[in-house]
Amino acid sequence: MSMLEVKDLSIHFGGVKAVQNVTFSIDSGIVYSVIGPNGAGKTTLFNLITGVYKPTTGEIRLDGEAIGGKSPNELATRGVARTFQNLQICMNMAAIENVMVGAHLRLDRNLLKAALRFPALKRRDRELREEAAELMRFVGLEKYVETRADAMSYGALKRLEIARALAMKPRLIFLDEPAAGLNPKETIEVDHLVRKIAESGVTVVLVEHDMKMVMNLSDRILVLNYGKKLAEGTGEEIRNNPDVIAAYLGTHD
Repeated sequence: MSMLEVKDLSIHFGGVKAVQNVTFSIDSGIVYSVIGPNGAGKTTLFNLITGVYKPTTGEIRLDGEAIGGKSPNELATRGVARTFQNLQICMNMAAIENVMVGAHLRLDRNLLKAALRFPALKRRDRELREEAAELMRFVGLEKYVETRADAMSYGALKRLEIARALAMKPRLIFLDEPAAGLNPKETIEVDHLVRKIAESGVTVVLVEHDMKMVMNLSDRILVLNYGKKLAEGTGEEIRNNPDVIAAYLGTHD
């Protein structure tokens, strides 16, 4: 059984069919990329799977369990995390505090119980801070631990958002254009980071326009065009698919 199964997934916004009858599956432990022209439905597909949108029709299954329409919080408890195209960073907080926010679902939400166990609460806060610091080292941001987010570069903030998503301890992480707006050096750093995440055992689903990164990292690639599945396969298969070349990659010289 595949880790994630999507079958005949569609969503309509009025008369606009943003995603139409898309079917694919993702095995555990791989890097799976979703590519396509602007407006192809890539982020909408992410939003459907991660609970931001509710599908009009179709099925989404995680480890065989139907998850279509479940909230992002519910999915987080099942090991699903994501980042967004536009940064979702608290700019007036320290970098490490942003990462700690990612662990909020593991915190005790019973405030009275927490108040009665204040020493345990302090100990847990210390443990979460240590975890967050380790994640910042993992993404290469150890020098920014106590830096306010609004004093960090855009490239560092991109990796900070990934660290915050990793703080949720996901099994499946969706990265929406993690290299968008980055310079070549920063793009290489994100490329290496995505590879590290996959090697750590987390299944990665990637939306990205940098084709060099996509081809370097991906075990499988899904191509969308006008909300429909155009092709699916390995990097080599996608690179040589005439329909993909015509719609997206461009003709060979």
